[in-house]
Amino acid sequence: MATFLLGAGFDTTMNMLSLGTYALLRHPDQAAALRAEPELAASTVEELLRYLTIAHTGARYAIADVELDGELIRAGETVAISLAAANRDPDKYADPDRLDVRRQATGQLAFGHGIHQCLGQQLARTELQVALPALFTRFPDLHLAVPADAVPLRQGTDIYGVLRLPVAW
Repeated sequence: MATFLLGAGFDTTMNMLSLGTYALLRHPDQAAALRAEPELAASTVEELLRYLTIAHTGARYAIADVELDGELIRAGETVAISLAAANRDPDKYADPDRLDVRRQATGQLAFGHGIHQCLGQQLARTELQVALPALFTRFPDLHLAVPADAVPLRQGTDIYGVLRLPVAW
């Protein structure tokens, strides 16, 4: 269990840090806002977690018959959950495909929900809230060293991220 927690916590936070940096570099106005107002660290991290959702799916088993939006899910059936779709729900978030570090992205599901929430979520938040403002403050001219479309993304795995993030300053 400890090995799983350490591995899961390292892999996800590492990918969230690099992918969050990539997203901010693709949206220089948002990086500039974070750089100018480091107090936006908490809302920036919540928004990046919502916007990026690096762990995309989950599955749950119904323990009782339940009707959801007119569909009957029978006890014992598997339900696939798209965390990324939930975090881009236009009924919950106005203009959900836009990155906005000032958005109050409360209720995002990047860490799961209920009894299935990530045990390390507070540590991950703290690491990201410290690292991202420090990076953009320490390197105010940080920018992608290649076109954004040339950054190779980590796909086809449980955790979304970037394979390499060439930057310059």
